[in-house]
Amino acid sequence: MDLPLLIGVLAYELIVIVGLGVWLQRRHKAGTSAEFALAGRDLPTPVVAVTLALTVLGTAHILGVFEMTWMMGAIAIWFSIAHVILLTFVCLGTGLWVRRLGVTTVPELLDRAFGMETRLFVSCIMAGVLFGILTVEAQGIGIIFATLTDWSIQTGAIVGGTLGILYVIFAGMREIGWVNLVNAVVMYLGLIAATVYIGMTLPGDGFDSVGEFYRSTGQDSALSIWGTPELLVNFAIVNVVAVLFSQSINQMLMQPAMSAKNEATVRKALWIAAPVNGLFGVFAVVIALAARAQPEFAGMADAPKVGTTAMLLDYLPPWLAAVLLASFLAAILSTFAIIALSIATIFTNDIFTPLYAPKSSAATQTRVIRIVIVVVSSIAIAVASLLPPILAAMIWLFAWLVPVFWIFVSGLLWKRHQGVAIATLLIAWAANAAWSFTSLPQVFGLESAGAYNAYVTVIVSVVVMVIGNLMVSAEPGLLKNPENHKPQETA
Repeated sequence: MDLPLLIGVLAYELIVIVGLGVWLQRRHKAGTSAEFALAGRDLPTPVVAVTLALTVLGTAHILGVFEMTWMMGAIAIWFSIAHVILLTFVCLGTGLWVRRLGVTTVPELLDRAFGMETRLFVSCIMAGVLFGILTVEAQGIGIIFATLTDWSIQTGAIVGGTLGILYVIFAGMREIGWVNLVNAVVMYLGLIAATVYIGMTLPGDGFDSVGEFYRSTGQDSALSIWGTPELLVNFAIVNVVAVLFSQSINQMLMQPAMSAKNEATVRKALWIAAPVNGLFGVFAVVIALAARAQPEFAGMADAPKVGTTAMLLDYLPPWLAAVLLASFLAAILSTFAIIALSIATIFTNDIFTPLYAPKSSAATQTRVIRIVIVVVSSIAIAVASLLPPILAAMIWLFAWLVPVFWIFVSGLLWKRHQGVAIATLLIAWAANAAWSFTSLPQVFGLESAGAYNAYVTVIVSVVVMVIGNLMVSAEPGLLKNPENHKPQETA
């Protein structure tokens, strides 16, 4: 165990998270659920932009891209490309719409468009998907600590998960946003310095020798972002489909947009969020390719999960390794925190308050949000070490939100009919379950379900929604009402 390195990482996290959290809590009393969950809807552009970027830059982007690069090469960069496309769509589309309509959750918007039944269906499935992603983030936290120490992933998840709870529990969304801003600056300074240092430290001619390793061993495709034709279809394109048609309406990414000062803030956030998120994938792939080319790391047990971080610890000076791993951990903690807050916001706003406590006070709702954050985080930590490969788990989870995207868009821009919306959801979810848990893929000549779940849910959702809307008399979409085109400055 590298005790000084561990102490340095923990000290950084505690000083930034607890220090900023307590200061923001005192300055902005989180006495109302709107203040705690949405930061009073007054976050400025830099905070919104970095929070959007880091919300989807967690375990999957860091350890997941490391892992996938070991398994398939540079084509893993498509996970990052998919998220740049996603952030563009959010900042110019869905993020603007939720801010304009002044909602607190995505299910609340669907209630306005379709009705309470649709709201409950989506609340339950979205909370479940978010919890699944939360467990993946807990795994990532555990892996970081397992690399720093001789702890198990489970023990690391417990320590890191506690930090994740602290990341949000003091001041909610405002705490997440401002802590993210500090961490993003530190992360990129450390990442650039580490990449340059590793290039100078690698045996032979640095990164040139890495390229020669893959070419000399017949692995040229590992150096290409296009990979092989099979990977292009089964990984690259499916990432774009799954990420765009699920995350663009996911509460975890909509909540920062809902917290923005106005619509202009969301639009301007694109020019910071997309580069901050996208460029990280480039660094991650380069570093992982270098680690896989070194025999001492390629031969490690469970090398795809821990080999790259092991190289960082071995090659970098202690101070730079501490900065880099602390910033990696901070990025994962950011995602962990916003997901926990999103689940708690959905539960409180869409289930607890309307069904069980419609007359509850704002203080009670804030208290419930805090309790749910602690409960769901604790459960996610408990199962963190029992998970499959990171990106594979993410793509499967994303597929469950694909039909929500299509009814969301239809309910705003085309037609809205609750019967059609519910049918679209249930039939697409049934198709996804059948594709995942039966021999249906083999009927189509595929050995396993693989990454095709997103394709299945897109096709089924679009077909059911279009046919259904053409067959019934439906109301026009919410944004076809001129009243809903008036931008809201602050709530």
